[in-house]
Amino acid sequence: MLFAMLAQAKDPAKKTKQTKKVEVAAPEVQGPGIAFANLTHDFGKINESDGAVTTTFEFTNNGTEPLILSEVRASCGCTTPDWTKEPVAPGATGFVKATYNTKGRPGMFDKSITVKTNATAEGLETIRLNIKGEVIPAAAAPEQ
Repeated sequence: MLFAMLAQAKDPAKKTKQTKKVEVAAPEVQGPGIAFANLTHDFGKINESDGAVTTTFEFTNNGTEPLILSEVRASCGCTTPDWTKEPVAPGATGFVKATYNTKGRPGMFDKSITVKTNATAEGLETIRLNIKGEVIPAAAAPEQ
């Protein structure tokens, strides 16, 4: 019998279905939960002439119920957020994007994006994400 199994394993004409075991971590919180990979993004030095810059904050629903982002708001008009609008199932991932408009804004910046959720764990109802960097001014146009 062992010989038959070895012969089958060496015979390329006989294909066997292999399954890959994937371990899924148990939910960390009861109800909806949220865990971001990062809460801050530093763009470093960026050129004003390059235009708007964007980063994506990814998160996982580490709870037992669907997670809803009910409101995502930037601290000023220079930053535009986008986010996962549909409920995020337990174990699934979502995103919050932040786009910073560099035009006419040379110098250091540190902006926040406030994310309101239905997460029930203490401190997760409202989360603050931050973007920062330094905008290098565009070269001034020569006077005529």
